[in-house]
Amino acid sequence: MNLNKILKNAFLVVILGLIVTACATKKSVKTTTESSTTTKAAETQKADPIEKLDALMQGDVYIGSDTVGELASGVPDRVFFATNETILTTASRETLRKQAAWLRQNSDVTVVVEGHADERGTREYNLALGERRANAAKDYLMTYGVSSDRIKVLSYGKERPVDSGSNPLSWSKNRRSVTVKAN
Repeated sequence: MNLNKILKNAFLVVILGLIVTACATKKSVKTTTESSTTTKAAETQKADPIEKLDALMQGDVYIGSDTVGELASGVPDRVFFATNETILTTASRETLRKQAAWLRQNSDVTVVVEGHADERGTREYNLALGERRANAAKDYLMTYGVSSDRIKVLSYGKERPVDSGSNPLSWSKNRRSVTVKAN
């Protein structure tokens, strides 16, 4: 009887702990509009290094546009991530919605979503992280109606940095997924 009661109480404690853990929220990253990002970037040319970082990053996610190319006219090709994260920011989701809309209009195009990481961490860890980032982007594109048959995933890890610097701004530019046309 006592053992049964102890096991029941232990089970309840474990369940409550799981519920509390599941309900924990992550601090959200605010994004700015494209025009304010451009304005901020222009202001950084005169600013000191700390202000430059603040203008190009929110938290540790890159919000600038100097490394961003275009998948198509008006459709950015990349999204950026926080350190060791695969969670899409609001700005990333907006970019991927634009990509999905363009891909739905151009049904003959297939793409490769490349996952990248910054220089920190082991090669193996960064390859796995890059793959998770690319899959996060692929999953989001699929949510908006793009067939999985049209999207390939490839991870480069830390092997193809867009910025070879060794500082927070460079690292934030390298934590990305890039959507490129395959055909």
